[in-house]
Amino acid sequence: MSTIRPLRAARRVLGTAPILACAAASAPAAALASPADNPFYQYTGSAPLSSVAPGTVLRSRTINVHLFSIKTPIKTVQLLYRSTSQTGAPTVNVTSVLLPPRRNAYSGKLISYQSAYDSLDPRDEPSYQLAGNVTFGGLLSQLENSMLSTALLTGYTIAIPDTEGQQADFADGPEYGMNTLDALRATFSAPETGLTATSKAAMIGYSGGAIATQWAAQMAPTYAPDVNARLVGAAMGGVLVDPAHNLDYVSGSKTWAGVAPMAIIGTARAFGVDMTPYLSAYGLKIYAKLQKAPIAAVLAQYPGLTWKQLAKPEYPTASSVKLFVDIANQVIMGHDGHPTIPLYIGQGAHGETEGTAGDKPGIGEGDGVMIAGDVRQLAYQYCSQGVPVYYREYPNKSHTSSTIPWAQAAIPWMLNRFGKNPSPSNCSLITPGNPLTPMVYTPAVSAS
Repeated sequence: MSTIRPLRAARRVLGTAPILACAAASAPAAALASPADNPFYQYTGSAPLSSVAPGTVLRSRTINVHLFSIKTPIKTVQLLYRSTSQTGAPTVNVTSVLLPPRRNAYSGKLISYQSAYDSLDPRDEPSYQLAGNVTFGGLLSQLENSMLSTALLTGYTIAIPDTEGQQADFADGPEYGMNTLDALRATFSAPETGLTATSKAAMIGYSGGAIATQWAAQMAPTYAPDVNARLVGAAMGGVLVDPAHNLDYVSGSKTWAGVAPMAIIGTARAFGVDMTPYLSAYGLKIYAKLQKAPIAAVLAQYPGLTWKQLAKPEYPTASSVKLFVDIANQVIMGHDGHPTIPLYIGQGAHGETEGTAGDKPGIGEGDGVMIAGDVRQLAYQYCSQGVPVYYREYPNKSHTSSTIPWAQAAIPWMLNRFGKNPSPSNCSLITPGNPLTPMVYTPAVSAS
């Protein structure tokens, strides 16, 4: 594939008009049962789920894509498949495979798009939105879906997994990765998708979608080598690398501070642990309130919130809670293996325009919620391990404004990976960033 054709396709990917025009005359769909009450999301097989291989398709249905509850002519195959939880238990999850309306030279090429739906509510997951439901927390997912419309018209197949799983385990990277890889297994194997044994896939995602994309790329060689052999590359931007660092970074932020309790809730849920014994009365109030909160409900709603406000006085820092330390150290990117496929990584820097301080010791600048030094160190580390990496920093860009330069570069980079041209790398120009060493448990010293 030439360079020009992917660039033209990239511009079409960013458009929304064609599918919206097709949808304009259709009537809104009636609300469906929530995933917890919807039979499609339930496994009813006779064999124990633990005996079913990860990625096995358990149930499928074909629906029309809905944008903001408006029915479109685009067909989507939704697959219920077996996956794995953070604790190693067998789970079920759903991915939505959007089928191109015409077959052409692009057919058989799969884009796995990991959505940044960032929510603690399962009703906000992409599969529920695509089936005709609209929730406040799912609005971003709806906008992302419309952005993908012309990629479909170009001929690509697009898979959108529910990366957080059916519990909505927000911010738990390893589980995101397994859900994404098992979704690819299911997508490749389901005859309804029209893919063949020679079909290849590229992964892409920003912010919450980058969590899934990066963890899937890192885990693929060991968790899903069969999928890894069919991956051509992964593009990600606005990357959460070391959540403990980010907790410190957003502490006190005017806009992003509320993401911290969301992440604590999501990871505690994924690991099946109870964080409430360590929380203050105020922390417990927030913890209870945000159990099903989408990220849109917390941005700028908790200005100045800090760990000390969330926790009891005897736990003055996150590192003084051993349970938290044990969890946090398991969700640092770059530990326990590395990708073998080409990567495009983009990150905003010096973009603390949303009230996040950019001068904290050991952290440095970022985009308001993600830390440039952490992301750069991850890229540097992967380069030292032989991974082809193209890394870009966007100066004076916030987490939101970085999406534009990232998408403009990441999409054509991704489409080019389906061709024969080798992936570009700028590893020789990437400098080290912040150390990604595990957090050390430091119990508070008693005043008595």
